[in-house]
Amino acid sequence: MKLILVTGGVRSGKSGFAEEVSARAGESALYVATGVNTDKEMEARIQSHRDRRPSHWGCIETPYDLPMDVGVYQNYPVVLFDCFSTWVTNQMMRIPEGEMGKEKWTDAILQGVDDWLTAMESYEGIVVAVTSEVGLGGVAMSSLGRWFQDVQGAVNQKLGVKANEVYMVVSGIPWKVKGD
Repeated sequence: MKLILVTGGVRSGKSGFAEEVSARAGESALYVATGVNTDKEMEARIQSHRDRRPSHWGCIETPYDLPMDVGVYQNYPVVLFDCFSTWVTNQMMRIPEGEMGKEKWTDAILQGVDDWLTAMESYEGIVVAVTSEVGLGGVAMSSLGRWFQDVQGAVNQKLGVKANEVYMVVSGIPWKVKGD
């Protein structure tokens, strides 16, 4: 697997850039979408992503599970995973309120990412993974926000270390951070 990580702030243009990278990398792609339709605003965001995708791309909508069976990906030269920060949020929202922030849940989320990265090592194509950067703002005011920053930061570091290329998108402009 060749892993290309695209990070940046919320609404920075990272998904659009990741779609461009995916389109340039292969004739078809499998879009792995993690969004959950919770309200009208989120419904509009999901629809915007659907409308931008080429009609010949495949799509798996999987807000909670990281597809570990590499056979799911094999018919596609490119997999676009959008996005890890939404996936982490989805994991956290399933945890009972009194359990949030506990080490066992942090470990389970991070283990899920490790397991996915290990499974993907046998995939022979290109994976473009999108994630939100959490390290540029201040420390969150709530314990849930701080926990999210801690877990998401750890996930991003795991992805960044494994990635062959890393791009950071700022105000719609991609900066290459890692790779030739």
